[in-house]
This record gives sequence, C-alpha cells and structure tokens, in this order.
Amino acid sequence: MGCGASSPMPIGNLPNERSSLLPTSSTTLNQQSDLNQNPKRDRRRTDKNEIIQNFLLLWLDAKIDESNEDYRNSIKHLQRTVNTIKPYRDTEECINYISELENEKAFLIISGALCESVVPRVHNMTQLYSIYVFCRKKEKYEEWAKDWSKVKGIFTEIIPICDAVRQSARQCDEDSIVVNAVSSLNQIEPLFMYTQLFKEIILEIDFDGNKEINELAEYAREKYAGNDEHLAIIDEFVRDYRSHLDENNKPVWWYTRECFIYHMLNKALGKLQVETLLKMGIFIRDLHRNIEKLHAEQTNEMSDGTTKEITVYRGKAMTQEDFNKIKQGGLLSFNNFLSTSTDRTVAIRFIKEGLESNSKKTGVLFKMNIDQSISSSAAAPFASINKYSYFKTENEILFSMHTVFRVRQIEEKEHDGIKFWRVKLSLTNASDDQQLSTLIKRIRQEITSTGWRKMGTLLWKLGENNKAEQLYHMLLNEASNENDESYCYHCLGVIKGDLGQYNEAIKFYQKSLDIYEKTLPPNHPSLASSYGNIGNVYNNMGEYSKALSSHERALEIQKIALPPNHPDLAGSYINIGAVYNNMGEYSKALSSYERSLEIRKIALPPNHPDMAGSYQGIALVYDNMGEHSKALSSFERSLEIQKIALPPDHPNFAQSYNNIGLVYYNMGEYSKALSSFERSFEIQKIVLPPNHPDLASSYNNIGMVYNSMGEYSKALSSYERSLEIRKIALPPNHPDLASSYSNIGGVYNRMGEYSKALSSYERSLEMRKIALPPNHPDLASSYNNIGSVYDNMGEYPKALSSFERSLEIKKIALPPNHSDLATLYNNIGLVYYNMGEYSKALSSIERSLEIRKIALPSNHPDLATSYNNIGAVYNNMGEYSKALSSFERSLEIRKIALPPNHPDLAASYNNIGSVYDDMGEYSKALSSIERSLEIRKIALPPNHPDLASSYNNIGEVYNHMGEYSKALSSHERSLEIPRFLMLNVIDQLLEHYDQNHSKILIIGYLKLNINKFQSSSRKSQ
Repeated sequence: MGCGASSPMPIGNLPNERSSLLPTSSTTLNQQSDLNQNPKRDRRRTDKNEIIQNFLLLWLDAKIDESNEDYRNSIKHLQRTVNTIKPYRDTEECINYISELENEKAFLIISGALCESVVPRVHNMTQLYSIYVFCRKKEKYEEWAKDWSKVKGIFTEIIPICDAVRQSARQCDEDSIVVNAVSSLNQIEPLFMYTQLFKEIILEIDFDGNKEINELAEYAREKYAGNDEHLAIIDEFVRDYRSHLDENNKPVWWYTRECFIYHMLNKALGKLQVETLLKMGIFIRDLHRNIEKLHAEQTNEMSDGTTKEITVYRGKAMTQEDFNKIKQGGLLSFNNFLSTSTDRTVAIRFIKEGLESNSKKTGVLFKMNIDQSISSSAAAPFASINKYSYFKTENEILFSMHTVFRVRQIEEKEHDGIKFWRVKLSLTNASDDQQLSTLIKRIRQEITSTGWRKMGTLLWKLGENNKAEQLYHMLLNEASNENDESYCYHCLGVIKGDLGQYNEAIKFYQKSLDIYEKTLPPNHPSLASSYGNIGNVYNNMGEYSKALSSHERALEIQKIALPPNHPDLAGSYINIGAVYNNMGEYSKALSSYERSLEIRKIALPPNHPDMAGSYQGIALVYDNMGEHSKALSSFERSLEIQKIALPPDHPNFAQSYNNIGLVYYNMGEYSKALSSFERSFEIQKIVLPPNHPDLASSYNNIGMVYNSMGEYSKALSSYERSLEIRKIALPPNHPDLASSYSNIGGVYNRMGEYSKALSSYERSLEMRKIALPPNHPDLASSYNNIGSVYDNMGEYPKALSSFERSLEIKKIALPPNHSDLATLYNNIGLVYYNMGEYSKALSSIERSLEIRKIALPSNHPDLATSYNNIGAVYNNMGEYSKALSSFERSLEIRKIALPPNHPDLAASYNNIGSVYDDMGEYSKALSSIERSLEIRKIALPPNHPDLASSYNNIGEVYNHMGEYSKALSSHERSLEIPRFLMLNVIDQLLEHYDQNHSKILIIGYLKLNINKFQSSSRKSQ
C-alpha cells in the first residue's frame, strides 16, 4: 500500500531496566526515588535444608550399600563432625554436585576403585577441599597419592577418616574467617561496619538466659534434624550450659568443643547470616564476657605488675585480592572470635594445609605483638584458654570477635619450602589510635538508639526486613508508653514501604501519626515529618494527589512552626517537586524545586552540599522536559558546588558525573555519556571497595550506552561485569541481581538471540518470585519483558499470556488508573495489532488512552503515543479519516509537550504523510514527510536509519505523482545511508568474530541489521 503502512509505537517498557541516577543527599534521594531507587527487600529466606556448616561430606563408591550396618555406623561417626553427608554411586552426579556448589566446601570420601579416574577430574575444583581414599589395600595407592595435595591419606578404617575429617573441618572453618582491612575512612567495608555494630548491640542487650538458650537449642535442632549425634549434644548443651555457666568457663569450653556451636557461629559471622546470629546472640555475649573475665584474672596474676608484651601467631591461606587490601596498610580486623597460638609452627601448619586445599591462594602468617596495657582496656580482650579448652593440644590464645589491629610491616618469608608473607600486627584501641577512634565514631553515627531498637535499625540497614519487622512487633507488644508505640509504628511503616507493601506502610504511618496528634501540639515539626513520610509512600504508589496533599500538609505545619527560611521547608518543596515531576507537570515541579533553592540560598552558605541537591532536582525536571542543555547546566552547577564544598575524593563526585552522563545519554550524545560514566567509574574505583554495589551500577550505565550504540558485545560485557559484582556484594536472590539478568536479557533481545533473552528474563523472574511478595510490581515487569520476547519471536499467544499476567499483578498492586496499567493495555493492543486482530487492538489501546486521560496531564507525551497507536490501527483498517484525526491529535500534544525538533514530532509528520499518501492526496503527503525530514536532519546524526526512511518515503510519493526522476533521486539518497551502515556492521562482525569466534553472535547481528535495512525501505514510526 503506497509507501507502506504507518506503524504504532513499539512495545512499551515498564520501569524495570532503569539506568542508575545516583542521589547526593537525603532530600535528593526522596525526590529521585521513583527514578532509580530499588527498595530494600528481605535479603535472605530461611531454608530448613540449608547447609548449616561451611562444609559438607560426599561419599563416592559404586558399591555403597546404605542399608549395611557398617555403613550406618560410619555415618554416625562422621556426623559428629559433619552434619550434611551425601552418598553417591554415580560418578557424574557426584562431580556435577561439586561443580555447582557456591558457598560451601566439599570433603570427598572415595573408594580405591574410583580414585585414580575421578581425582584427576576434580582435584582442581575450588569447591573441593579435601579427599580421603577408603580402600582395602593401602599400599596400592600410597605412592599415587603423593601427586595430589588434597588427598589427606589412604585409609582402611573409618575412625582414622573421622579424625582426618575433623582436622579438615577445623581448617575449613579457620579459612572461612573474614579479614577486613581499612586503609582509608572512605573505604570502610560494610561487613566491617555491620559486624562492629552487631557486637556492640549484643553486648548492650539484657537477655533472658533460659528463654534465649532454649530458643537457640530449638533452632539448632531444626538445622541438625536427622543427626542423632548432634541432637544428643544439643540436649547436653541445654542441661549443662545455664546450670554451670559461672563454673569452669563453660562458654569457652563449648566453643572449643567444635560441635554445633562452633560451626554455626563461625559460618554465621563469616557470611553475616543474621537469623543465626540473632539466635546465638546470648552465646556471643557470654563468650565475650568469659574471655573478658579470664583476661582480667590472668592480668592480675602478673607478679611484677609491669607492662608485658606477648607475641602470638595466626596462619591463613587467602586470595590474592584479599591480601592486596592488607598490603595497603591501615587497620585490620577479624570478624570471628580469633584463635591464635604462641607456637609459630602451629600457625605455619595451617598455612600449609590451606595451600594444599587451594594452591592459588597466598599464604599469610600474622605475627601479633600484644601490649597488654592496651588490651586490658580494649573492647576485644583475649585470654589463654589452655586450661579451659575442650581440646588441650595447642598453646591457644582466644580473642573476642572483631578485634582490631594495625598493620605494621609486611615481608616475604619461607619455611620448610613454604613461601608466605609475614604480616606484623599490633593490637590497637580507640583511645590510642586516632584513625580507629574516627572510624568508630562514624560507624556509631550510622545507628542511634540502644539495645533492641538499635538492633532493629541494623537489621533494616542490612535489608533483613522480615526479621526487623518481627523485632519491631515484639517491641510494640512490650511498649510501656505511647511514645514507644509511635516509634514502633513508624519503623514498621518504613519497612513496609521498603517491601513495596504501600497500603500497609500507610496504615502504620497513620497509627504513628494518630499518637503524635494526641500527644503533641497541632503544629509540632514531628507531625510534618510524619506527613512527609506518608506523602513519599503515596508518591511511590503513584497516588500523586494524595502524595501532594500530605506534602502540602507537612509544608503548612512547617510554615507555622518554623522560621520562613528554615531548611526543612526546602525539603518539603523538594518532595512536592518530586510529585509534580512524576505527574509530568514539569512547570510546577520546576517552580517547587526553584523555591527550595531560594530558601537554601538564604538559609545556607552559598556552597553548602544541599545547594547541589536543589540544582540536581532542577536538572531532573529539565531533563524530563527534553531541555537537556538546561539540565546539563544545572547538573554542572551542582558539580561546581561540590568541588568547593566536598573533599576531592568524595563519592558524590562520582554521582554527579554519573548524572551528567545520563543527560548526554538522553541527548543521544553517547560518546560524551560514555566519557562521563567512565569518569564516574574511575572515581568510584578509588573511593569504594572493589565489589561495592555502586560499581555495579556504573557498569550497568556503561552497558546501557553501548547497548544504545549498537555495540552489543561491549554492552553484554558491561552488564555481565555488573552482575559479577552483585553476585559477590549481594545475597543470592537480591532484586538488583534480577535487574542485571533483565538487562542482559534486553541485550540478547535486541541481538535477536531470543532463546538467550528468554532464559535471562526467566532467571530474573525466578529471583523476583523468591525475593518479592507474590503481587509485587517488579514481577509484572518481568512478565512484560518475557511478553516482549515472545512478541518479537512472533509467538503472539504466549506474548499475550505474559502481558495479561503482568496486567493481573498490576491491577492488584496499583490503583485502577495508574499509568503502568495503561502501558500494559497498550502492549496487549500491539500484540493484537501484530496478529491482525484490529478491533481487539483498538479496544485495548483505547482502554490505555482512557487511563492516561485520568492519570496524566492533558498534554503528557504518553497521550500522544496512545493517539499515535490508535491512528496506526485505523490506518491498517482502511479508516483513513479516523487515522488522520488520531495522528493530528498526537501531533498537537507533541507540539506542546516536546521541543520543536524532537524526533517524535518527525514521526507524527511522517505518519500523517502516510495517511495522505494512502488517500491519494500527494501534495499534502509530500509536505508532511518533508517536514518530518527537516526535523530529522536537525535532531539525528547524518547517517541515522530514520533519515533513509524519510528519503525513501518522499521517493514513494514522487513515484505515485509520476515524477520519476525526483523519485529516483530520493531513493538513491535513501540507499546511501544503508550502505554506510552496512560497512559499519561488517566492521563490527569482523570484530565480534575475532573476539568470540561465535557464529551465533554473527547471525544475531545479521538478523538485527537486516531488519534495520528492511525498515529503511518503509516508513518509520
């Protein structure tokens, strides 16, 4: 039909692959929350079948008989040390299981018949810790075993294997202990901070001894279910522990017994497993106090009363990456209770055994010089426990958890052929070490309050929302006055808001507010804070009128209670601006942000960091209005202030360059965007730890640029690097991981590798199903993405099913006229359009339009999109007058909402020209398409495919008019651009082939670019 049918706008995206626009202050965070912030979710799910220790044992024997009495007795002996034991007869199943382990190490008992064929295949797997050959003829394998360092021996009886496994278990637990190094106050590892806070909180809490011990025992019974040996030990623990707590130093005795207490505690401290740590809180406190008591006794026993220095050792095999942190100098801490020895050879033995289990690691001998005058007043005391330990085999000195040392000297050493680094440490404390004093002050500023309240805040910061919620409900039940009740309701509101359970959040905030309204004067500033919190939740729900009402109520109170230019008023204007920004009422948003800036100019010094936040809010509005040059100017003004107000290595500089990069990205200036993102990334590498989540965000943004530039291999590489960091920095089902898989799926989708796209999107969906409530909006986004792949594959029924599932969730999670519902109705309509079911397409897209008319301002760009799509349907139905009317309505809105040379205006003129061409009104068609071309020449790069489309469409009109020479000239101009693009594609194909030798990738590129060239011969959207 003529020069081709006009097309609807493409499948709409729900907000699930957002670029990361980073905030620079708390108020900026509020006003940007809908743009970039993933809410905190409960990061871990309790699994009754989880491996409670750092290790498990596999037994591989083709002739194993689990009903045999000798086998069952062997298992009982082994279960005294290892809780999880898995027997295997099939070699491949066993090897596959080892290869899939992520967080635990495997001990392997293997039959003599299989060892020579299996050990070479598994020996270098990092998941495999040690091997024990169980056979009849020991001498047959002894010489062979010398070539395999992980083989701990050749055994003919089970008891010696049990002894060897117990030694490996201890070594494995010792290897898992986390060492945190802090070389700069700007590089504090979160684990360092949170374990320090956890320890301080635990020591503050007044536990109910019998209740807490019984709860710990019940928790351990659940984890060791089926292990009769350990269940008996747990029963013994309950009988023995509390009744003899003050006698015979029971906490030390039970810890060194290396039973369930030792293994659970070491893994929980190393992995920051919050649930286990909460259950073991009373034991942690008791063990610390026991060490503290022994230290005091042993110090008093010094006969001459003079200061004495002792030297202890600790041997460890660690990754080169972790050792590099130590080499930077500064402070160093061990998260766990730290076992050391006065015997240097004991520590070197641990290095040797650790390197045998993983030869790629680096051996480190920590030599600790302990000035007892410091340790006597330190927060982490130590004591000799030889007399009180369960095993009296070493000269053991035990430090309480999170002892802090200073790195003094590092030098390379060798002993009996073992090369290692000797790191000299000295014990330090806050009163004598200024850096440590400053660090502890900063950490304590993170969380105020005391006791269980403080624990609740820590859990929230760790993303453990379910556990924090349980704790606040407990505190609510025990509240003795209305002030405590109001505090708990407020905290529960925060948690529910973070979980995306907005209605519940509103209920709790309202309860807190109700108490404030009874107990406080009517215009107290705390009431304004409550209204502000409620407004932010409504803003996240998309209920902008309610959000606006709450923020305006907060502002009214502040105007009465506070001076006219108080900074808190600026915060309320910021929040009001954020709501207007989300509503698309950019002029009102701009006015609010500018009012905020006016107040701050009066109330604050000219280069106060909050001034930068106001400029950033203004920049956001300009960016959304498409006035990118003004946005850039405001972001750069913000950056100028930061350069004056902040130290040169402050992380906010990285955030500013990131935001500037996003403006360039929106302007289509991808090389400048890439430069800004990379500048941000370089700063982050200096000021952040190597696996900080913000680095993952930077890789995400860099990937986003490459994706838009069509450099898909580079985009994929960046997104995958982002994913790698998130796998290290975040729990296994964190929503940010789901976002990474979603982004990777998006690249594969654009490359035409739909099976890989589908796999990535489905992996994202699986994570979200675990991490989020069943009707969370992000699940809807996943279904939407899966639907888009099926749509591209031409599997329209599956696409329709996915979009409808997304719509079902959104209907539950959102108000009935939320704009996301309009997007989904639009997507469903486009599937029907592709199926040729135009009446159903029209019905869905018109439903989308109805919602947008209610949810959005009258000249919002999304309304233009709806009218455009309705026009496309009418055009294909042959109802040209209706199509023309819809396209012209779309154009009217875009003229008001967009800058005069925005590409969407060109699309509108193009579509209007298409209808005139189909109606035979060629002069009008030519006029419209030439107007489209004029805009595209200004707005787009000179070889953009849409320009080829415009020239092609002009040629088609001339052809219909019989002006063939002009038609030929236009078509030839059209073909010049695809030729240019094809040369670029060929260069990219050669590059990809050189890098990856991937035929599949090349085929994907060809598919993608053939589609581009085909679309160049038709009209664009």
